[in-house]
Amino acid sequence: MAYLGLFLSALIAATILPMQSEAVLVGLLLNANHPALLLLLVATFGNVLGSVINWYLGRFLLRFKDKRWFPSSDAQLARAQHWYRRYGRWSLLASWLPVVGDPLTIVAGLMREPLGPFLLLVTLAKGTRYVILAAAVLAWV
Repeated sequence: MAYLGLFLSALIAATILPMQSEAVLVGLLLNANHPALLLLLVATFGNVLGSVINWYLGRFLLRFKDKRWFPSSDAQLARAQHWYRRYGRWSLLASWLPVVGDPLTIVAGLMREPLGPFLLLVTLAKGTRYVILAAAVLAWV
């Protein structure tokens, strides 16, 4: 049950919905009932899968840009596309960051970033974040 909770919190945290997977991971690490490596793998997998959902949303996002409920203006879309064109796929290394990371994965889909490089960079970024967090927690206890 702990793994499922961690997976779901990591998955939801990677979408535009508010969630903190780091708190769940820290709690489970401090509990010490589960292997740290397995917790890291579950958290990373869930978080990357959430980013893939964002990527897919981005792939189909422009289809709805003329709808009244669409969440961003033409100017915001143009800014995001310009930013992504300027920094390219390497900006996905910032996908772990709060606030900008999740929208960045949507923009990557919008800009038709191929799934292979997307997965590689996002997994590296998000996995590294969890590894650093776990190392800090385990060093502290």
